[in-house]
Parts: sequence; C-alpha cells; structure tokens
Amino acid sequence: MHPISKAIRIHTDRTNEMEHSSPMFLTSSFCFDNSEDMRAAFADETDDNIYSRFSNPTVQEFVDRMVALEGAEAGYATSSGMSAIFASFMALLKKGDHLLSCNAIFGSTHTVITKILPKFGIEYTYVPADKPEEWEKAIQPNTKMFYIETPTNPGLEIVDLEAASNVCKKHNLLLNVDNCFATPVNQRPIDFGADLVVHSATKWIDGQGRVLGGVIVGKKALIHDIYLFCRSTGPALSAFNAWVLSKSLETLDVRMERHGGNALQLAKALEGHPKIKWLKYPFLASHPQHRIALKQMKNGGGIVCFELAGGLQSGKKFLDNLKMLSLTANLGDTKSIASHPASTTHAKLTEQERLAVNITPGLIRISVGLEHVDDIISDIRQALENC
Repeated sequence: MHPISKAIRIHTDRTNEMEHSSPMFLTSSFCFDNSEDMRAAFADETDDNIYSRFSNPTVQEFVDRMVALEGAEAGYATSSGMSAIFASFMALLKKGDHLLSCNAIFGSTHTVITKILPKFGIEYTYVPADKPEEWEKAIQPNTKMFYIETPTNPGLEIVDLEAASNVCKKHNLLLNVDNCFATPVNQRPIDFGADLVVHSATKWIDGQGRVLGGVIVGKKALIHDIYLFCRSTGPALSAFNAWVLSKSLETLDVRMERHGGNALQLAKALEGHPKIKWLKYPFLASHPQHRIALKQMKNGGGIVCFELAGGLQSGKKFLDNLKMLSLTANLGDTKSIASHPASTTHAKLTEQERLAVNITPGLIRISVGLEHVDDIISDIRQALENC
C-alpha cells in the first residue's frame, strides 16, 4: 500500500463503535481493571496507556500516520516544533558532545544551539549548507550528530541528503533532518539515510493555522530515548491538537500539490521583475541546487523567497502595500503569508550571521497559499509597483 493511503487508513478505535472518523481521547489518565494490570503497565511490560503525558490513543494515531508517511520505525509527538527539535538534541546528546549543524536554520533553532545547548556542555560548529566539502573538515572526535534543514528557512538552500548521509555513516554520526518545509509527501529524508526527522506540525502538517504541534520520527531505539526524555520533562502534545493534525494529514498530499503548483507559477511570474534582485524556488532551473532538489523532492514546496532591490525600506513598503496576503508569524497556511525574516524570525541573529546565510535586509519570504494563483500574483505585483 502507498504510504499516503496507509497513513489515511490508520485508525484508532478503542470504543468498538466502528467510527469512520477517529474519536478524541480527551483524558488526563487511563484506568486499569486491577492492580496487577496497573503494575505491569508501569513496569513497561505492556503498552497500555497510563497518563496522557506519556501516551494517548489520539496522539498515537497522529504519530503512526507520520511514521507511515516518513517511512520511519517509530515516532513521538510534542507540543510544538521547537520542543521536538530541542528533545531530539537533549535526549541524545550529553555534556562534552559536539553538534555539527548547517548554518542556515530557523532563528529559534539557532538560539537553542548557540545559547541553550552550551549551558549543558554541548558544543557546536556551523558549516555552510551548500558546501559538502567543508562538512567533514568540521567533524571533531566528540561529534555525535549532524543537524540540517532542507529546504532551509528562509533562504531555500537545498542540502544534499545523500551527501550528508554518506558523511554521517563514514564518521558514525546521527543525521537529524528538519523536514518541515518539504513535508513527507514531497521529501523523505529516511530514504536517503537520515536517522531522525523532525517537524513543526504547526506549519504544512496542520495547514490551516489552527494548532501547535511537533513530531519526531526515526529509528526505534533513538525514539525510545526521546520518549523517555519527553515522558519526564513533559512537552506532551494535547489530544485535541493531535486529532486536528491527524485529520489534516488526510489532505496533506492534495494540499501540497496545490501549494507547490501555485508557488512554481508565482516564482515563474516574478523571476526577472525589475524590483527584484534575485528570486529562489527549488524547482526553478535558476536555483543553485536545482539538480539536488529534483533528486530528492517530489515538488518544490510552498515557499518562494526573493530580495528586493531597494533593501530594507523597500521590504517594509512591500509588506505594507499588500492587500490580500497576511502578515503573520507562521507559514504553511491555506492563506498566503508574507514575512520579512531579518526583522522577525531571524532578528536574534547578528547582521553578520544573517548575511552568512543570505538573509539580506530586503529578503521577503512568501508562504504560498491555496487561493487562486492569479490573485496571489496580482497582489504581489501591485505591492512591488509601489515599493
């Protein structure tokens, strides 16, 4: 069975009422028939649910669907994308370990790596996302994990997953991939050798700007360590949010096809515009890593980014001139969204750090929605004319 069909057909049924749509288990804890059953559950001799901070049937359905889509062995869901990323670090790294990471990453992930992990004695080194020849040079005797995003946020650099996997296998490193921008219907990092895949399910997985959520999938032994860490530290996904996210997965494939189609048409329409210095979209032939994108992605995803010729002031005018697109701290919605990374999602980086990953003062990130593409193009064009 195709992974998409398999994921849609996964169903949690604990009420024996044969519901076509899975029910929500909005409960903090679960009961046992007798003391021996309860003892066995706490001793991990059974997989019975105990407490919703540990496990919950609704949450597990969402996890099982993500595992099927990503081709993973196991998974664990968290309350947000950042809690998933943090747990994937803290459960598997310890004092004295070294983390290798691509420098083009989400702003909050940058803060975790540079400000929080060092408090626990975990070292890090950044390497360019687009220069595999420099990755191996940065590996140290205590390096344990290589963390990457692809496509990167917000600059849409494409990291060669096969090359990253080869480096990790050669040096016995864990490969941890943020697959948020692509989603599992467009890219499956595990097929290229990733050990772990993390998502902010808040984005394309939900797809409608409703709830927060995160998920980590990968090798069973690694997920077990992450589960034990999260079970004690508590970043549990609520059953309600899990139900919303699980239902959203049933339409992920068709949504991402439309997002990607709209984004490609938008990119083609804007490429060469006199107000734009450069534009990036993975499935445009002009993208520097276009060949790699074609190798590992089904379509180019729903993000388009470009640099305005007028820099910072033009960027502000462009956002203020938009009439249909939303200005909001999110992406992956049915509604198209515009943002200015240098002053928002990546504002905590220094100017030097931003420029190192091509986050320039006039960079605009467009999360392309499901509106009619002509309306998206029209709104952006009119905003460009007046900036």
